[in-house]
Amino acid sequence: MSEETEAPAEEGEEDLAEGLEKKKISGKLILIIVIALLVIGGGATAALLLMGGDEEQAADIEGGGQEAGLEEEDEDAEPTDLLFFDLEPMVINLNTAGGKASYLKLTISLEVDRQSAIDELTKKMPRVVDNFQVYLRELRIEDLNGSAGMFRLKEELLVRVNEAVYPTRVHDVLFKEIFIN
Repeated sequence: MSEETEAPAEEGEEDLAEGLEKKKISGKLILIIVIALLVIGGGATAALLLMGGDEEQAADIEGGGQEAGLEEEDEDAEPTDLLFFDLEPMVINLNTAGGKASYLKLTISLEVDRQSAIDELTKKMPRVVDNFQVYLRELRIEDLNGSAGMFRLKEELLVRVNEAVYPTRVHDVLFKEIFIN
């Protein structure tokens, strides 16, 4: 009887071993397929970039070509030009946490590319000045030190002006005068 019980156990082990080998092969096969898809996708992306594809062409490929075409028509409606909109000088009381009062005098120009943007800026100027004042009043002198401080200030003001005049777009904030007392 011991021989009979051992034979089925050996057959069961062989079946189990064959099942494990099949799983290994299917796992390897899946891995090979995934790698092949990644290589093909990477090759297609590289080809698009090397052939001079830009974001609009990529949008066309992804099915967004109709939207991109409509945006181009809107942009062509008004000629673009390099225009500057000067803001009135601002004098801001900086946050000194109870110490000696410090003031920031700031004269700014906003860079836009359309005459209609200047018209929108004129209409929305109270909102722009308010956003600037609220932000600038919380600044400390330490926040404005060095070129890194000026860069952060410029970036923050650009974000705030674009939020205030959306959908109009301001391309840059230019400092004409900065004076800290």
